[in-house]
Amino acid sequence: MGSPSQASLLLQKQLKDLCKHPVDGFSAGLSEENNLFEWSVTIIGPPDTMYEGGFFNAIMKFPKNYPNSPPSVTFTSEMWHPNVYSDGKVCISILHPPGDDPNGYELSSERWTPVHTVESILLSIISMLASPNDESPANVEAAKQWRDDRNGFRKRVSRCIRLSQEML
Repeated sequence: MGSPSQASLLLQKQLKDLCKHPVDGFSAGLSEENNLFEWSVTIIGPPDTMYEGGFFNAIMKFPKNYPNSPPSVTFTSEMWHPNVYSDGKVCISILHPPGDDPNGYELSSERWTPVHTVESILLSIISMLASPNDESPANVEAAKQWRDDRNGFRKRVSRCIRLSQEML
């Protein structure tokens, strides 16, 4: 078998760093012991937000050419948010491929760069939960409700929180 790839070595290091120095707001680890390219994460709903009290599970999948390309992050817990597709996939700028945005919404500096780590990605997702971007939504229905019916939005999020707590 060949030597471990740059991606494997980097992911091993990031996992070790997170185990040694846990970060408030999330936990992360391998989904399967022998697969560095798929992680299970739990994001704790940020305090003083509509998501407070929730424990939202997600899967991070890393490409073989990580860190040159971004991982994908998909919630497996039910999630109602303008920046999360109905299938749970997270849509934030730093998870978009590097370079210019073909749609012209993002600056290339807002998109993926290899300096991002598992920690910086998850902290960005926590930030996304705290302040949704309804300008270019992944979930148009959630964005519309966020803008026009904040109480209805809050009820949908409360349901997601209840479901996440039942899964504990």
